[in-house]
Amino acid sequence: MPADLLDGRIVVVGASLAGLRAAETLREEGFRGSLTVVGDEPHPPYDRPPLSKQVLLGKVPADSTALPMRRDPDADWRLGVRAVGLDTLEKRVLLDDGDALPFDRLLIATGTRARPWPHSEEAALDGVFTLRTRDEAAGLAERLAAGPSRVLVIGGGFTGSEIASACRERGLDVTVAERGPAPLVGALGGTLSKLAAAMQRNHGVDLRCGVTVVALRGDGNGRFIGADLSDGSRVDADVCVVALGAVRNVEWLAKSGLAADPRGIACDAGCRAFNMYGIVTDDVFVAGDVSRFPHPLFGYQMLSLEHWGNAVTQAEVAAHNMVNPGPLRRPHLTLPTFWSSQFGFNIKSVGVPTYSDHVVIAQGSLEERRLAMVYGYQGRVTAAVTVDMAKSLEYYTHLIETAAPFPPPPGAADRALAAVIPIPSDVPDPKGLSHGPTVALTGYLPDRRLTLVQPG
Repeated sequence: MPADLLDGRIVVVGASLAGLRAAETLREEGFRGSLTVVGDEPHPPYDRPPLSKQVLLGKVPADSTALPMRRDPDADWRLGVRAVGLDTLEKRVLLDDGDALPFDRLLIATGTRARPWPHSEEAALDGVFTLRTRDEAAGLAERLAAGPSRVLVIGGGFTGSEIASACRERGLDVTVAERGPAPLVGALGGTLSKLAAAMQRNHGVDLRCGVTVVALRGDGNGRFIGADLSDGSRVDADVCVVALGAVRNVEWLAKSGLAADPRGIACDAGCRAFNMYGIVTDDVFVAGDVSRFPHPLFGYQMLSLEHWGNAVTQAEVAAHNMVNPGPLRRPHLTLPTFWSSQFGFNIKSVGVPTYSDHVVIAQGSLEERRLAMVYGYQGRVTAAVTVDMAKSLEYYTHLIETAAPFPPPPGAADRALAAVIPIPSDVPDPKGLSHGPTVALTGYLPDRRLTLVQPG
């Protein structure tokens, strides 16, 4: 292995799950040079999934969610400092404290942040929260523990649904306002979203679908007291959680020349970033929620993920490729997997449910509230989602990986699938939702804003 790949200066921007796992892997792969990790939060890397579950339930304090280190990455941690620019010519990361970090290779793992309420004055009301960071989770958990009269959750995606579940488990009244026809519809399609709606209503959630929140109201002293909805109704509440999905942290790359836009940073299957003309870079890598990468099982379209498992596996692939020569580099081809616990149910998925035209219930039933649903696109299996039937997922993972025909053949299925007629997957246009999918295909082009420049 070339010695220069194991030496030099590597900078990782993003001190969360992907950044930590990449730093550890770099050392495990034999990198002995200078390693700097930059993070805009003052905290060391911590785990985000517990924030909307155990932390909100008061079972785990927010400051005890630190990620365990597999090994000491022997890094210079620059925490509480934000990256504000990237000079790819001089190979420097510009920081908001005026410093500039030189690098030989760079990993961008800046992830996402919560999409804020669009009206800043209303967003600043006391009692209005978003949930993405440890500090936000601590503040919201404290407010829920105080026993508010009602909590309004804006957005019925996975985060919004998990927050609503935590509220009901605490015995709090909660209203969920979702612009789309049902909660989770953007992630799971129409059939399972009907089950999600029934789950919420059966657990006492005041679920309002097909409506938007048009204004958050204050009491004149800066305290949130309720909201006006698009159907003319009002919701009186003293806590509001804005769960409108995620924003990818790419603004600092606006003048970098990379293919970075609101959908993320485009990279190849080896995690190397594309520049704005679709040319792959040799020294800038991308991993985690901020990335978009091609996947052969989904038409080589660019895949955007907001999943825990993807952040880990992609970070490991990126780190490996940063310190290995071309013939030894690996592709990132892991199937997307996701899980959520809400209202006493365990939901797990594999593949890309939104990359589908039909679905079939292969095991269980909607009535049993226990099932395995298989998704297909143009005659092959592309995804599966289980509700309280996670052991079946391994079988369907194999079907997806082998591009098995859809509907799936008998196997794990407990019914004669030949007698079951596939129905449309009913995946909505994300523009009509309060929440977006946590896994999405984002087209072929690294940047659609470009015009073609003909050489002179």
